[in-house]
Amino acid sequence: CCSQLFARTRYAYDKAVEWSGSGQEYVKRAGFVLMASLVTKDRKAPDERFEAFFPIMMREAGDDRNYVRKGVNWALRQVGKRNSSLNRKAIETAREMGRLDSRSARWIASDAIRELTSDSVQKRLQRKK
Repeated sequence: CCSQLFARTRYAYDKAVEWSGSGQEYVKRAGFVLMASLVTKDRKAPDERFEAFFPIMMREAGDDRNYVRKGVNWALRQVGKRNSSLNRKAIETAREMGRLDSRSARWIASDAIRELTSDSVQKRLQRKK
């Protein structure tokens, strides 16, 4: 529903931010699913729309609930695969996240860094230039 319907609405960015702050696990996850989906659905959006998500990801990285942790990770990786500039910023965010005193944040960071710095992702981003 989030990636196929809600990501196509004019409210998607606002709802991604709103829902990501929810105390309810699945509502919060829905916010991060929207973030991840907007990367591919909104091809005309400027980088700033996605950069605004990084502080939210940092804020919620310490949530150790499985679906939230995976949602934050997915959003971070998707934003970081959009282009080279966002890739660098996502890697910086992940490195900062890895320094947090949270097992969940460290897991998100290490997984995101592994994918975002991989040869396959880096080669694809170079071809997009």
